[in-house]
Amino acid sequence: MPRISDSRPSIIVEDVAKRFTLRHTQSFKELFVAWTRRKPLTSTFDALQGIDFRVQEGESVALLGYNGSGKSTLLKLISGVLRPDRGRILTRGRVAGLIEVGAGFHPDLSGRENVYLNAAILGMSRAEIEERFDEIVAFSEIGEFIDTEVKHYSSGMFVRLAFSVAIHTHLDILLVDEVLAVGDAPFREKCKTRIRQLAAEGKTMFVVSHDLGMVQELCTRGIVIRRGETIFDGPVEDAIAALKASDR
Repeated sequence: MPRISDSRPSIIVEDVAKRFTLRHTQSFKELFVAWTRRKPLTSTFDALQGIDFRVQEGESVALLGYNGSGKSTLLKLISGVLRPDRGRILTRGRVAGLIEVGAGFHPDLSGRENVYLNAAILGMSRAEIEERFDEIVAFSEIGEFIDTEVKHYSSGMFVRLAFSVAIHTHLDILLVDEVLAVGDAPFREKCKTRIRQLAAEGKTMFVVSHDLGMVQELCTRGIVIRRGETIFDGPVEDAIAALKASDR
């Protein structure tokens, strides 16, 4: 079990709120009709309200909640993809987010070129990428297709390479959002093994998954959110029980 620091938080989330504006029209015609009938053109949705917690260095935390509870929004806020409307989020060290795996891949570039591009986006220097390149390719099982344009890859090949790039980044905090649900069973197990290794190395883990067995295996603490608000924060076994006991 990695040592957890009591004095060095890796993630600080303070009174965070996020609101989205929802459009009710999809075309100029719908917009005009709604305007003439004096119907509201937009409405707001509070995805998160008053979220507040700290994750200590080396801690493995599961974020639990049913669909629509705000889990992915919170993960995107921590990764920096979104900004909160209220409150603040602080992270210590390099953050690697397995949130939308392969989102930065360019279809007209080869696998090799995309490895360099995405690793650079994740904060790695060229020297660091070259040091880990062979390991990235070996883990992905792409082999001889590494110099083929990724638009010719199967979905499985694409995901394996994208995941491999992210998981081999020099990181301090790993954010994981349901990506272990993709790929075939042997590759999923290999991914879980790699994440266990990172946890054993003392990396801070923040995991969103509906696989409660995997969550219980990888994490020691669970935070449960419901309709954008925290309803439980404590030992992962108790968090799972709280999730099951809550209504949707």
